[in-house]
Amino acid sequence: MADGIMKKLPEEVPSYILSRLTVKSLIRYRCISKIWYTLLQSSYFINLHIKRPTTTKDQFILFKRSLRDEEGKFKSLLSFLCGGDDSDDLIPITPNIEVPYLCSSYASLYHSLIGPCNGLIVLTDTQSIVLLNPATRKYNLLQPSPFGCPQGLNRYVRGLGFGFDLTVNNYKVVRISEIYSDPYKDPCVRGFKVEIYDLDIDSWREQNYEEEELPLVFRVPCSEIFYKGVVHWFATADTEVILCFDMSTDTFRNMKMPDTCYVLDGKRYGLVIFDESLTLICYRDPTCEIDPTVDMMDIWTMKDYGVNDSWIKLYTIRPLSIESPLTVWKDLLLLQSRTGQLISYNFISDEVKEFNLHGYPSSLRVIVYKESLTSVPKENGQGTQAQGI
Repeated sequence: MADGIMKKLPEEVPSYILSRLTVKSLIRYRCISKIWYTLLQSSYFINLHIKRPTTTKDQFILFKRSLRDEEGKFKSLLSFLCGGDDSDDLIPITPNIEVPYLCSSYASLYHSLIGPCNGLIVLTDTQSIVLLNPATRKYNLLQPSPFGCPQGLNRYVRGLGFGFDLTVNNYKVVRISEIYSDPYKDPCVRGFKVEIYDLDIDSWREQNYEEEELPLVFRVPCSEIFYKGVVHWFATADTEVILCFDMSTDTFRNMKMPDTCYVLDGKRYGLVIFDESLTLICYRDPTCEIDPTVDMMDIWTMKDYGVNDSWIKLYTIRPLSIESPLTVWKDLLLLQSRTGQLISYNFISDEVKEFNLHGYPSSLRVIVYKESLTSVPKENGQGTQAQGI
């Protein structure tokens, strides 16, 4: 019957109707017939579903945190949260997803949650890199890089990015490592190594940037943003900059930060996308004591992307005792407290709210997420099993 209806309608009509449905419904509908299965698996339909018109009601909060059990081991959980109709509540709407491979105590503090990019995200503890579609729960553990560290030197992963190369329709992961010798030796050797993972060929490659002097990347919770085909990190050279990596050209460039932003003043930063613009959050270093008379939290947005002089200060709000900002969603600035609790600040009402959502201190990560059917390249297995809260 379903096939008969599909054949009677103009070819594009069923596709546009189905593209408005949730991923959960579409996965069920694959079983109706071979025609529906073929359509819903096609790249045409998947791209149509990604580009469908949406509102904030179609967005979820993807909340990651780490929990430690009685034996001192860690597990990483992802939760889908949605907002209440008449309040700032965040409500879990599906069982948790337990992320595989990320379970060490070091990993719980230094996880990166990067994305989304067409519904895909990357989670990493710098050793294991997991590519995941949270909506379908399909994942792929990327193979380790074959490029080792030169003998006698050490390596520290400074930054990792994930995005899409539009020129070749390929997903990429880029990793920046600092290579250094014993800091107590004279002279101390320092340098950088850049590795790029191409998902279409499932392989790492080293990229040579010896002629460029890359700034030192900061590894902070709220950074590593992919926007307009470019990955962004905080870094420092002679001054603080945003280091940019173009996924299509494999090139680096620096972007200036607002003139009032200085790490030496005891400030830290977060990067988010707010109102479709690159947005900078400047806040007090959590290890410093807050002076409420001077330590305001500033929210900056770049009006014209790539134009260094187009930074505009959107908000200046009272200082908050936090570990780090996480993201901006609707009128809420979501943050993690120093004890590992998810909290929010409402830009309109100036209210701070605590949620009954917590994890190991410093392990919280949050992104705004729109679900998709995007296939995970080289996926292995059926993804993780949902775990109860």
